[in-house]
Amino acid sequence: MAAVNKQITLASRPVGFPKVSDFDLAYAQVPLPGAGEVLVRSVYLSLDPSIRGLMSDALSYARPIAIGDVMTGGVVAIVMESRDAGFRPGEAVEGMLGWQEYAVAPGRELRKIDSRIAPISTALGVLGMPGLAAFFGLLDICDPQPGETVVVSEAAGPVGMVVCQIAKIKGCRVVGVAGSDTKISWLLDELGVDVAFDCRSAADCYGMLKELCPTGIDVYFDNEGGVITDAAMRMINIGARVCICGQTSQYNLEVPETAPRWFDQLIVKQAKVQGFLVSGYAARFRPGRRQLTRWLKQGKLKYREDVALGIEGAPQAFIGMLHGKNTGKQLVQLSAW
Repeated sequence: MAAVNKQITLASRPVGFPKVSDFDLAYAQVPLPGAGEVLVRSVYLSLDPSIRGLMSDALSYARPIAIGDVMTGGVVAIVMESRDAGFRPGEAVEGMLGWQEYAVAPGRELRKIDSRIAPISTALGVLGMPGLAAFFGLLDICDPQPGETVVVSEAAGPVGMVVCQIAKIKGCRVVGVAGSDTKISWLLDELGVDVAFDCRSAADCYGMLKELCPTGIDVYFDNEGGVITDAAMRMINIGARVCICGQTSQYNLEVPETAPRWFDQLIVKQAKVQGFLVSGYAARFRPGRRQLTRWLKQGKLKYREDVALGIEGAPQAFIGMLHGKNTGKQLVQLSAW
């Protein structure tokens, strides 16, 4: 076992987009498990846009990361030593273990992963929080019906890619919005999205949506916010359902954007807008994960992972993700499986 535990800690609170200097590489002793605890070696680290909000000290749904603390993040790991009878060395587990090579956690906070079902990395992506967010956000909040038009922003991201495919499984016409020609090609050629466009190069997002959604929008699944959401809200149909899952275009702004107010559309179109946190569905994670696994085995769900190597590269990979450089789920591989 390594003599030291490499960690990435928060050095300073970012202004705008984070910089590499906002992070520190720290060295600590490998911790020892106490009663009921498990020592693990991290294999894959999940990088998620929502962590950007926890790097500031603004009021949020979770406690901000303190200066000097290990960065928050989901991890797939291997059990090295266990003082919990429910875990054995060599087993794969998943939990919120942070940006570090080794961690100790109570056994009750870890979930076992069966590597025979799918690669263990999927526990952080298509079969993890992003997949579950797509599953519950689309099916519970939006209730898509066959033949309806579903628009998905940030469609090539870890949540969006699953939303697009579930909407197709449910018989919908899917319009994907992403940020590069490469992502658009992947959505069309690999995921089976009906039509898609690059919102970053489009001069008029509203004009593009109007062209691609001639009968309007029945469901809008929002991962991005900003200009594309302003445009989509002008296109919603009577009885439309809108799920606010993320607002990635807004997380790094130094000055809040001003935009048209679209709340009148909710009255005129008798539409529903609902924000949600996937953690609110924790009691239903098991059946949700079972269904996602079933679709994956049937070939109805595809996924892509963008994997950086080594804990030292985590800050740069995180910054790149916030700039939209990844396709699919952004991970960092910290050690061999």
